[in-house]
Amino acid sequence: MRKNSYYPRDSVRDYFPLPNEIFSLGLSSHEISVYAFLMYCEDRKTYQCHPAFSTIGEALRLTKNTVMKCVRTLEEKCLITTEPTRVKAKSGRVCNGSLLYTIRPIREAVEYHEAIAWREFERQCAAERARQALADYDRKHPKKTDICEIGGEKRPTDLEAG
Repeated sequence: MRKNSYYPRDSVRDYFPLPNEIFSLGLSSHEISVYAFLMYCEDRKTYQCHPAFSTIGEALRLTKNTVMKCVRTLEEKCLITTEPTRVKAKSGRVCNGSLLYTIRPIREAVEYHEAIAWREFERQCAAERARQALADYDRKHPKKTDICEIGGEKRPTDLEAG
């Protein structure tokens, strides 16, 4: 029996591309799964798709609420955009449809992630500079304390406070 003789695979038809950078953006496994499913569903010319939350949830074995949270996070991280759609029922009534997802260029998400990381780094540097400045001040201006006896116990008191 030859390998793959029963089910030959077409590398174009049977696969879809998932950008390598997706694993460097700090996504949860559920967020990666939802993103991958949207990439699987997308029209390769328009970069859009419109699966319902329930469809995504059934395919990935996630609850509708988990899918909704993941979609929100993917939007916040600049990986996708969503737009509400409207559908006309057989009765003629206009109803809300599923969201229209647009897969954004991965470069935008990477740049956004790098900007967030840079801001966090700057915040940590500023906090470290503040800690160092306080330590320098405390070293240059030591507190003057005296030991006094209160109720039979010896306790330090701050002479500058009095």
